[in-house]
Amino acid sequence: MTYSYSLSPYELIFKEPAGTSRGIYKTRKVWFIKLFDADQPQAFGIGECAPLPNLSCDLTDNYESILKAECDYFCREGHLDTERLRHYPSILFGLETAILSLNAVKENVLFDTSFTRSECGIPINGLVWMGSFTEMMQRLERKLDEGFRCIKLKIGAIDFEQELTLLKAIRERYASDVLEIRVDANGAFSWEVVQQRLESLSQFSIHSIEQPIAPGNWQKMAQLCRNTPISIALDEELIGVNDLKSKEMLLQEINPQYIILKPSLHGGIAGSTEWIELAKQKGIKSWITSALESNIGLNVIAQFASYIYPKDQQMPQGLGTGQLYTNNIEMPLAIKKDELWFLKNS
Repeated sequence: MTYSYSLSPYELIFKEPAGTSRGIYKTRKVWFIKLFDADQPQAFGIGECAPLPNLSCDLTDNYESILKAECDYFCREGHLDTERLRHYPSILFGLETAILSLNAVKENVLFDTSFTRSECGIPINGLVWMGSFTEMMQRLERKLDEGFRCIKLKIGAIDFEQELTLLKAIRERYASDVLEIRVDANGAFSWEVVQQRLESLSQFSIHSIEQPIAPGNWQKMAQLCRNTPISIALDEELIGVNDLKSKEMLLQEINPQYIILKPSLHGGIAGSTEWIELAKQKGIKSWITSALESNIGLNVIAQFASYIYPKDQQMPQGLGTGQLYTNNIEMPLAIKKDELWFLKNS
């Protein structure tokens, strides 16, 4: 095959500021790859490269130049070299998606699953961004009214006692068998206070906490995972750990209860599959989430999740980000109560 491509930078605009312990996102930049095959001049595939500022291991000042060089290399060689792109997960994910899209038999259908056949939805969590106590409570109420049975709260930015008050108010209304609560600290807790904070959080029957301390200290994280009153899920800890041996070493040493995969951050589809399979061998569970991509990226991440996890093994995935932007790209995706659905014949 003879390939060619075009690149289009695109700025996504949040409907409301998205607050995390690392700061507040109001806009974010992504790049769309359009991939063409000379034998099918009317057809094209589209992929999304969506590195996150202050988080992605491959976002540099010359990111666009590297992206162009890697697209040139792919078109020149005619095949995807996943080893070459191990350290560029967002670029690998964009090219993987563009290739899948170009080769799709049906428009927007990249994996043939019960999800893409519109036979079932994927359970997802409702995401409550950081904000003031009142803002977080209002956002929480909306998610509960919409029918979510699993809520993920971003914590670590406002006063911790207020966050405990918020959790207490939730649990007074909804027992753990009715509503699952996940919290995401984004590494906000210091080593000096983390154990005490985990103990405080545990009184509210928390399903799991993502990244309670900053990544990079495997020994301390391993100690936490051995003694935690709440299951710990690794997220940022996996970023930049790209080769197979390092992945095995991290899982062996830390032995977390869960890992969370974001293909744009954790090695594209190929690298995320490696993480999931390695974790499974060690009895570590996982789920998949988006990294604030547009609907282009969200579509393939959702289909990948439906492909890699059988329906009866699916925990709620983190795929509810498709309604975050004022200028998102249309895709046949819709949220119905607490499930993401692929709409047939759209």
